[in-house]
Parts: sequence; structure tokens; C-alpha cells
Amino acid sequence: MCAQPSPARQEASSQPPAGGRTVLDDRDIARALTRISHEILERNRGARDLVLLGIPTRGVPLAARIAERIAAVEGYDVPVGSLDVTMYRDDLRLKPARTLLPTEIPQGGIDGKVVVLVDDVLFSGRTIRAALDALNDVGRPSAVRLAVLVDRGHRELPIRADFVGKNLPTSLVERVKVSVAGPDSPDDADAVTIEDATS
Repeated sequence: MCAQPSPARQEASSQPPAGGRTVLDDRDIARALTRISHEILERNRGARDLVLLGIPTRGVPLAARIAERIAAVEGYDVPVGSLDVTMYRDDLRLKPARTLLPTEIPQGGIDGKVVVLVDDVLFSGRTIRAALDALNDVGRPSAVRLAVLVDRGHRELPIRADFVGKNLPTSLVERVKVSVAGPDSPDDADAVTIEDATS
């Protein structure tokens, strides 16, 4: 006969850990970014004519890390910039007060280049749609690809990532939080956690 856990133990075990549960630690993220870098190189047959554009805020440092890994393999510095999509979002009229972040296009522009957009989490697809609209005002790349650290599903638009660090099925009541070493993480640790958005 199995002993039943005490009510206090049952209550404690049903509570999520403080700050959510970690699904990717810094080593997992490092491996995912290395794999994405190699997949980009394989798809592009090298690093020439590549431009990486991070979507603020966390897509920018992730793009820089991918560029570092590509440089280590190819010996070629891929241009890296950022693309602010704030004014292109379809919910701008619902939440008009937003902070504009800098768009920084590398010297040489994006015309005729293969642009890889880099973001931390792919969810509904609306941010990426806004990024595609923003690109139209910046130049005319020969191709646009998408690299994300986490794809959590629940797409509302027909958008798919070309390079994915981790497919992470989630419910709509969960929140995926990406912390990147630096301003996000005082202990200099990268992490992806899942939190209950209703709490």
C-alpha cells in the first residue's frame, strides 16, 4: 500500500518554482547558437553577402553572437545591425506610447544581400511581419531568412523560421522569458524560462 503524500507536500509540489522553470540554460543556448550559425553558413554556402539584423531588444545581442561564431568558422566578419519594428506593428494604434529603438543598418546596406533577421522568440508572427515591412523602407535584399532562439508555436500569420534553436510547445497562459547576459541578467547567465502568465 502506497503512502499518500501529506496535504502540505501536495500543495508544495503543485506550485511552480519562483521565477518559472528553466528550459534552456547558458550552455544550451550556446549550443543552439552554434548550430544556428552552422546552418546559416550551410544554407548560404558561406558567409559572403550575409547581413544579420537583430530585432530589439534581445535579437540584437543574439545576432552579434551568431556573427562571432560565423567569423570563427569562416574568418569573415559578417555585418551586423539592428532593425526597430516599433512603427510598423499592427497594434500601434492600440498601444501608441512606445519607446523607439535605433535601427542600425551596416555600412554597404542590404541591397542584393541575404538578410537574416534574428529574434529571441517566435510566437504569433506579427513582429516578423512588422520587420518585413520595415525592411521595405531600408532596401531590397536578395533574400530574407529568419533565425530564432525559441519557436513556441501559436502562429497567427503564415510565418516560419528558417533556423530554430529550440521548438518549445507552450500553452497560451504561459510566458517564455529569454534572459541574455548583460543588462537582463546581473549574474551574467543566459537562460530561457517558462512562467505562468496568469500569476
